[in-house]
Amino acid sequence: MRERATREHVEWGIATRCRSGESMSGDLAVVDLLPEGALVAGIDGLGHGREAARAACTAAAAMRESPGQDLVRVVQRCHRALRGTRGAAISLAFVSALDSRMTWLGVGNVEGRVLSGDPATTRPKGSLALGRGVPGHELPSVRPATIAMRPGDVLLLATDGIDAGFADALDLSGSSQTISERILSEHWKPPDDALVIAVRYLGARP
Repeated sequence: MRERATREHVEWGIATRCRSGESMSGDLAVVDLLPEGALVAGIDGLGHGREAARAACTAAAAMRESPGQDLVRVVQRCHRALRGTRGAAISLAFVSALDSRMTWLGVGNVEGRVLSGDPATTRPKGSLALGRGVPGHELPSVRPATIAMRPGDVLLLATDGIDAGFADALDLSGSSQTISERILSEHWKPPDDALVIAVRYLGARP
């Protein structure tokens, strides 16, 4: 997908691929720009095909109906909307436009990493702690974590169709779209749908 950028504080890229033999993906990205920051979500509808895609679209619609930086409220809204569907794993992040921080939470198996823009740093700045459960069926108690961000840092969200070592020794050169496509190309597991979201932090808005 084509990269989009704001003149403010983030740029992002999204790469996705269907499971081999399928025509619809159950993995879906949401990037919603708000005056106070960017809401970013990776959604993985359970299973594959049409019903997985329906669950993912249901969660995305619930987010877009009333987006905000209260991630607990957003995931609770998704949980209610997903009742009667297969459910979906969801990881959410909110990248502030007003100060140098990001909050995130996850329920299910959509992995999250934050990598430093400093090329001398080889280990992730942060890995998302994932709660057990499936929004739409069982939602555990969740609490967002906060990470300090510096210009050039990159937030990554990846569904389980991407190998868990996707952030190990990752080349952060190029645009956010280039990074997401690089991860997809090198780490996709063909038996599953796959989604990668890469968000580069450009700095707090003046």
